[in-house]
Amino acid sequence: MLIEVCASNIQSALAAQGAGAHRIELCTALDGGGLTPSAGLLREVLRRLRIGVHVLIRPREGNFCYDDAEMQIMLDDIRICRQTGAHGVVIGALDTAGRIDIPKMQAMLEAAAGLDVTCHRAFDYTADPLEALETLIDLGFKRVLSSGQAVSAYEGRFVLQKMVERAAGRIIVMPGAGLSARNIREVAGTTGALEFHLTGRKKIVQPHPGGEIPGLEWWYWESREEILREAMAALA
Repeated sequence: MLIEVCASNIQSALAAQGAGAHRIELCTALDGGGLTPSAGLLREVLRRLRIGVHVLIRPREGNFCYDDAEMQIMLDDIRICRQTGAHGVVIGALDTAGRIDIPKMQAMLEAAAGLDVTCHRAFDYTADPLEALETLIDLGFKRVLSSGQAVSAYEGRFVLQKMVERAAGRIIVMPGAGLSARNIREVAGTTGALEFHLTGRKKIVQPHPGGEIPGLEWWYWESREEILREAMAALA
């Protein structure tokens, strides 16, 4: 079994390594579904980690239908990842009909040549997940991250099971969203998946002198080594 930790800061990346995770997906802005991290964060993570580092490529919150300017941003971010030494990228783009946007995905795959490439949870908004899975296989993706088009991977475990069966080893189906020590074993047993994506996060609240200001909250999310270890032990 392989564990990937979604890490949104240097503390979370180090916690993932300390817990024995195999890989991280580096991003920021978890409450918005994740955005591309800064080059500075990526460089520091690569300097300090010995495990795999995959980078989320997503230029904004919201839907996964991108215009030409946004595509250029994503292509540049992929090139930065390659130049910096990241091991993989996590990408996704849809058309307005809810299908995989093949031209945009092909462009990003070309930019990511030589890197490990995952399709992110844009997949969970596709109109037909099994059709989308075949499209990703035809494009040459190594894996897809999915909750089974549900709020959590636990709730979507039966769709994930169908995806794993349909994939038949041609692509890795990696359950993610809401996985914890309470449910990861059942998700694994139901789906037959071999890779899992989780945050193991805790809200870190720091004391501060004033009141709350919307948009300037005094707390942040951090993956915790003990939470990750508990989930990994449950899976084992």
